[in-house]
Amino acid sequence: MDGKPATRKGPDFCSLRYGLALIMHFSNFTMITQRVSLSIAIIAMVNTTQQHGLSNASTEGPVADALNNSSISIKEFDTKASVYQWSPETQGIIFSSINYGIILTLIPSGYLAGIFGAKKMLGAGLLISSLLTLFTPLAADFGVILVIVVRTVQGMAQGMAWTGQFTIWAKWAPPLERSKLTTIAGSGSAFGSFIILCVGGLISQALGWPFIFYIFGSTGCVCCLLWFTVIYDDPMHHPCISVREKEHIVSSLAQQPSSPRRAVPIKAMVTCLPLWAIFLGFFSHFWLCTIILTYLPTYISTLLHVNIRDSGVLSSLPFIAAASCTILGGQLADFLLSRNLLRLITVRKLFSSFGLLLPSICAVALPFVASSYVITIILLILIPGTSNLCDSGFIINTLDIAPRYASFLMGISRGFGLIAGIISSTATGFLISQDFESGWRNVFFLSAAVNMFGLVFYVTFGQAELQDWAKERTLTHL
Repeated sequence: MDGKPATRKGPDFCSLRYGLALIMHFSNFTMITQRVSLSIAIIAMVNTTQQHGLSNASTEGPVADALNNSSISIKEFDTKASVYQWSPETQGIIFSSINYGIILTLIPSGYLAGIFGAKKMLGAGLLISSLLTLFTPLAADFGVILVIVVRTVQGMAQGMAWTGQFTIWAKWAPPLERSKLTTIAGSGSAFGSFIILCVGGLISQALGWPFIFYIFGSTGCVCCLLWFTVIYDDPMHHPCISVREKEHIVSSLAQQPSSPRRAVPIKAMVTCLPLWAIFLGFFSHFWLCTIILTYLPTYISTLLHVNIRDSGVLSSLPFIAAASCTILGGQLADFLLSRNLLRLITVRKLFSSFGLLLPSICAVALPFVASSYVITIILLILIPGTSNLCDSGFIINTLDIAPRYASFLMGISRGFGLIAGIISSTATGFLISQDFESGWRNVFFLSAAVNMFGLVFYVTFGQAELQDWAKERTLTHL
C-alpha cells in the first residue's frame, strides 16, 4: 500500500520535468540549426561558377548538395556579403570538421558531466556553440583555416552538450516516463532540421547569408539564458519543484542509486554483451540515417527531376515524420510499461525491431519503385520516421542497464553512430559515383544488411536489467 503512490503519476504534463524536456527540446533544436547553418549559407558564400558534386557529401551536406545540384543561379540570392573561392574539396573538409569535433568530446564530456554536473557541461557547450555560430561570418573573412578551426571547436562544444543530457535524465526521469521525456527532448533535432531546411534559404535571400548565423546564434544565446536560469542537475536542489513531484521522482529512482565519483568499470563494460548490443544498434541506426540526411536532396532532385524549391520542401518532410514518430513512439512505449502490458526488455526490443526493420524494408523497396513519384516520396518519408522508433528502444537502453554511467556510455554510443555515419557517407559517394542507378541499389541493400546485423545482435543480447557492475556497492564494517 505504501509503495503504490510513489509509482503512480506525478503532476504529469504541468510538471517541472516536462518543462525540462521542452527546454531540452529547444536546446536540441538550436544545436541542429547551428550545425546545418553553414550547409544552407555556403551556396551564397562560394564563387557563383563553382559546382559541387558528390565529393561534398558529409553528415552536414544535404542542403548544400540540393542547392548546388539545382539549376538555380546563385544570383537569385541577395547575399549582401562576401563571396569566397572555396573549392568543393575545401567545402568537404569544412563540412566534416564539426563531426570530428563531436567525436573528440563525446566520451570525455560524458565522464566529466557525471563529475562536475550536466547543467554546467550542457550549458557551456550550448553557449560556446552559439558564440562560435555568431563568429562564423567574421571567421570566413579571415580565411578557410579559421573556419575549419571554428567548426571543429563548435563540434566539440556540441558533443559536450549532447552527452550531458543523459546525466540529467538519469536523475530526473522516472523509469516509466523515460521514453516519453527523452523523445520529447530528442525530437527537437528533427524539428530543427525541418525549420532550417525551410527558412534558411529565405533568410539568405532576404537578409544575406550572415544573418543565418546571426539569427540562430542569437537563438542559442537566449536558450542558454533559459537553461542556466531554470535547469538544475537534480530535483532535490531545484527551488521551484513541488513536494509531490520531488517525492515521485525520488521514490521512483530509489532502486537505482548513483555514485558519480566512482571509478568507471571499463573492463566490465568491454565484456558486457548487452552494452555491445546497444553500441551496434547505434552503429546500424546511424548508418542509414546519415545516408538519408546527407543524400536525400541529391536523390530527390536527381531521380525525380524536381526544382530546388520543391526539393527543399520534399527534403524537409521526412524530419516532420521523424519528430512525430519520436514523440508518439515514446508515448506508446511508456503507455505499454505503465499498464504492465509488456516487460521493459520486450518494449525496448519491440521498438528497436520496428526502428531497424521497417526502414530497411522501405530502403530495399526504393530502387524498384523509382518510376513512381508518389511511392518514392512516401518511402523516403517513412525511412527516417520509422527509424526514430529506435529512440524508445536501444537509444535509451543505457538508462536501464547502467543509469550511473548513462552519460559516459551515451558518449561512446554516439561515437559508434558518428563512425558509422562517416563510413556510410563515404561508401555511398563511392558507390553512386561508379553508376548512379545500380550504385543506389547497392547502397540501400548494404544499409539493410547493416541494419539487420544490428537488429539480430540486439534482439539476441540486449537486456534491460541493471548490470552488476553498475550497481551501488555498500561497504559493511565489522
